[in-house]
Amino acid sequence: MKKLLASKKGFFALAVIFLWAKTYFSYKQEFNLDITNGMQEFLLVINPLSASIVFLGLAFLAKGRRMGIWLLVIDFIMSFLLYANVLYYRFFNDFITLPTLKQTDNLSSGMGGSIFGLMQGYDFIYFLDIILLIVLYIYTRKNWNIERLAFRKTAMVIISGVALFAVNLGLAEVDRPQLLQRTFDRTYLVKYLGPYNYTIYDAIQNAKTSTQRVMASPSDLSEVTEFTEANYAEPNAKYFGKAEGMNVIKIHLESFQSFLINYKLNGEEVTPFLNSLVNDKQITYFDNFFHQTEQGKTADAELLMDNSLYGLPQGSAFSVKGTNTYQAAPAILNQEQGYTSAVFHGDEKTFWNRDEIYKQFGVDHFFDSTYYNMENSINYGLKDKPFFEESMPLLESLDQPFYAHLITLTNHYPFTLDPEDATIDKATTGDSTVDNYFQTARYLDEALEQFFNDLKESGMYDNSVILLYGDHYGISTNHNRAMEEITGKEMTDYQNAQMQRVPLMIKAPGLEGGVNHTYGGELDVLPTLEHLLGIDSSKYIQFGTDLLSEEHNDVVGLRNGDFISKDYTVLGDTYYDTATGEIVEDEAKIEEIKKEKEELAKMLSLNDKILYGDLLRFYDPEGWTPVKASDYDYNNRSETEEE
Repeated sequence: MKKLLASKKGFFALAVIFLWAKTYFSYKQEFNLDITNGMQEFLLVINPLSASIVFLGLAFLAKGRRMGIWLLVIDFIMSFLLYANVLYYRFFNDFITLPTLKQTDNLSSGMGGSIFGLMQGYDFIYFLDIILLIVLYIYTRKNWNIERLAFRKTAMVIISGVALFAVNLGLAEVDRPQLLQRTFDRTYLVKYLGPYNYTIYDAIQNAKTSTQRVMASPSDLSEVTEFTEANYAEPNAKYFGKAEGMNVIKIHLESFQSFLINYKLNGEEVTPFLNSLVNDKQITYFDNFFHQTEQGKTADAELLMDNSLYGLPQGSAFSVKGTNTYQAAPAILNQEQGYTSAVFHGDEKTFWNRDEIYKQFGVDHFFDSTYYNMENSINYGLKDKPFFEESMPLLESLDQPFYAHLITLTNHYPFTLDPEDATIDKATTGDSTVDNYFQTARYLDEALEQFFNDLKESGMYDNSVILLYGDHYGISTNHNRAMEEITGKEMTDYQNAQMQRVPLMIKAPGLEGGVNHTYGGELDVLPTLEHLLGIDSSKYIQFGTDLLSEEHNDVVGLRNGDFISKDYTVLGDTYYDTATGEIVEDEAKIEEIKKEKEELAKMLSLNDKILYGDLLRFYDPEGWTPVKASDYDYNNRSETEEE
């Protein structure tokens, strides 16, 4: 054994075993891969081996003792990839894609604190083997053969890894036919192929999509326009144009889920002000409204709300398609009715590439961190109370009518709050993420009440459409145990899907106050707003439908191909009755669901063609003037002059 460990082959074998072991450990400890049978469990055991053998085997191409250096470098890269997925999954309940790796600006703009908060004490395990291998290399390399391993033997090692992958893929296809051809959740790919082979697959898919813009042509738009025209919902005459000429104030409720509405923690309302809005005769609350974001989270929500387009299946369109042509709400409202537009955000303007993509949207003013006193910051940026207070004079400076988007930040993971700002006790589940969530939600609620009072004092309240929305979930499925304690419900897949509700509240003339039970999503907000302002959305390419229209499509399509409607909740190949949570077994209903899934799949495919191919550069609605990014400059001139 000592002789084997002191050889190149032994060093290689030990590295493969270590890498396999910690990968399998991550499957059991970190990832919820939903193993349902013995075949899937067997695939978990073998799927890290093929990539480990192939990539670590490349080290044999190095001559002499350099083989050890090569192997350690490759091993570290693979270990880093694994650990990056572990951290990413702990918050997003998802796996990293290559487009998300291009979003490194977000890491340097505030995610550092969140990353450290995700780390666990046992995480050293993911790099312990590297240290052991370094020590072994130092003490045994003098005994190594200085010749390069025969190419034939190196090829046999790599071929054996490829052969093992072929067996792996074959067994995966038996359990899940057309795994690579059909659109599946990334969890399926990792479960069947492992994180390393999944990354290779993702790289191939990313390479394919990167060529789509070059190959795109105006003729690609015909299928898109046919689809949107066929799915257009006529505005409800009762509401059309009721808010024409009014300011629009859109407020982003960071990570706010609807279960917080009317929720009492230890007998105390968590969000008393928002609860009061639900009962306000001037405000309509949509209680069956869902976020439709994917990896882009907040950025996806902005894209959905301002463009009625989904985000990308991988990564964030804000980051990787930030120079695309868009026909977004700021430009539409400006060209149709002369609106001024502005975004208010107490963080760096580069976060999510906002300073670039907002130019494509036609945003006139971007009030970023340089306009605020950032000494009052915590976690991701400026606290919500000073943010709203300092935003008021900026809001009042805008030419009216205006379209203003205010992005809150305090209610963001890891839900950090200074003790002096906390006005409600934490929950006591023992899960710090869940326990802290209620304090930051209360702080946001108090900040909103302050802002509403300021709007009324300024006189802008009565002349404004006010729209509040939650961008995405705050508590991921990684916290199911604590959430079961909070909600008193078992967090099944069905129940987790129902928890993806986020609030949508609209104050506009003519709207009946109270609760509206219509099912809808972020995709539907832009056409709803356009029709309230008296703008017909039919001339634009938008996939959502007016929530107030009698023809509204109540199927809320999710980015991964699942959907939720008042009748059905569809999660992968399992279909639930939305009202009861029972699995649907009626064949006629199943056929109806399959047709809805096919329609959604077509919409998602067309959406991706638009984004990957930048197809809107070929689309010129009547009277439309393409947005020129060079017309916009978001530098804070007053700050520059002071310097």
